[in-house]
Amino acid sequence: MQHTSTLPTAAIAASFHALSEPLRLKVLDLLRTQELCVCDLCDSLEVNQSKLSFHLKVLKEAELVRSRQEGRWIYYSLNLPQFVVIEQYLAEYRRFSPIIPAQICQK
Repeated sequence: MQHTSTLPTAAIAASFHALSEPLRLKVLDLLRTQELCVCDLCDSLEVNQSKLSFHLKVLKEAELVRSRQEGRWIYYSLNLPQFVVIEQYLAEYRRFSPIIPAQICQK
């Protein structure tokens, strides 16, 4: 049985691209429990704001984070629905791919 994903491939590709950079993973880890402003992220990660802004832009374009402005500051938080999309995409591999015994894979 052949199955084609109904999930948006461009969004999935953008998400995996965003997740491929260690600094962006650190940002996501910091946002896991709370919303943070750019200044707090810069301090925690010990990076300058211009470098962090580039990485936040990638995360935002991949819809992994959300931002909101309050006065002069921009606050970032996780966009959890996009993580669900990624989980669903990966779950389709588990669900629709045949399981290959380990000894066959090693040949």
